Amino acid sequence: MRILLINHFPLEGSGSGIYTQNVADVLLKLGYEVMVIAPAHKQIRDKNYQVRSIIFSNGVNKNFHLPFNFPCFTTHPFSNTTFYELTDTQISDYVNTFLDFASKAKDDFKPDIIHAQHLWVSSYCALKTGIPFCTTCHGTDLIGFRKGKRYRNMTIDAVKSASFIIAISNQVKKDILNLFDISDKKIKVISNGFNSDIFRIKEIDRQKILNELGLPVDVEKVICFVGKLTHFKGVDVLIKAASIYEKVLDNTITLIVGYGELYKKLIDLTKKLNLERFYFLGHHNQDIVSKIYNLADLAVVPSRREAFGLVAIEALACGTPVIGTINGGPQDFINEDVGALVKQDSPEELAEKVIEEINLESKIKKGRKAAKYALKNFSWNKNVKKLIKIYKKVIK
Repeated sequence: MRILLINHFPLEGSGSGIYTQNVADVLLKLGYEVMVIAPAHKQIRDKNYQVRSIIFSNGVNKNFHLPFNFPCFTTHPFSNTTFYELTDTQISDYVNTFLDFASKAKDDFKPDIIHAQHLWVSSYCALKTGIPFCTTCHGTDLIGFRKGKRYRNMTIDAVKSASFIIAISNQVKKDILNLFDISDKKIKVISNGFNSDIFRIKEIDRQKILNELGLPVDVEKVICFVGKLTHFKGVDVLIKAASIYEKVLDNTITLIVGYGELYKKLIDLTKKLNLERFYFLGHHNQDIVSKIYNLADLAVVPSRREAFGLVAIEALACGTPVIGTINGGPQDFINEDVGALVKQDSPEELAEKVIEEINLESKIKKGRKAAKYALKNFSWNKNVKKLIKIYKKVIK
């Protein structure tokens, strides 16, 4: 079977990008032929599967297919351009470029099936090839559908034509059914997975890693957040919570790993609240993120809305308990054995729970159980086999 994966975002820096990369890796290991079409700022040549990069301008590169940066639903470490600010001409060029890449892949790769990422332009392009296709809905595409009226007709056509829509959580399935007039039998819930080669409990030199990151090496406890710095991720809630728990937890630091449109505003908020042990580390690759999870005592996912929460699974896999919010995906998998849930938009409740989990030494008590739980329920090997069953249904 030949599988063509199409995504709107690079293979690094976003949940759907990591999803695409992990699915491609496991499909290849299982003996399938794989090609990926995805944006980039330069040609990607370090993968074992074929990657056809649509090159966007980042203001530095000189050779590109499109003279603007790749658009996002919210934000991305490598681009703050959004779909909603594109001109009609840019939208036309964007769609036609994806169509052209999909058409060429149809001719020379000859895929049996297309697995598109997002109910968006990629799914519309899959439809236009005439090749059987399914689509994974990641949740942010539903934000796009509500906000980007100029893309709706393409999305509606794709939703009607897809053989199956894969929802990454039960919450995403509910949201799809609320937005589109389709049967729930067409939607299959298959959660995100994590790369167990990268995210696992490791023997690390805690002080060495802290030093390499430019952080104080004599700290006792570390709290971390990993993700986009955008409103729905709730980092401002964590900052306000830190203004409470910093007064109680001595020698504890909080790390923010990621980048996005609110980067400067969030830094300004920490200064306004006089936080002294709060550090913004910017975007880092998965290997570094894994080390950060391993040295952290607690990971926080304070989202106002979360389709799934892959970063939470990755933290659990590294043996780090997670505090999430009672909203969307995290409700499906975070429980008291591996972490805790709090109300969204409640700095006071979040601070109280952070203090509780740190004082209870949750890393020691829950860490091993969390890692085993993640491996048992969210490994990509298991989830890709579910995807393959769907592929076979699509093309039979």
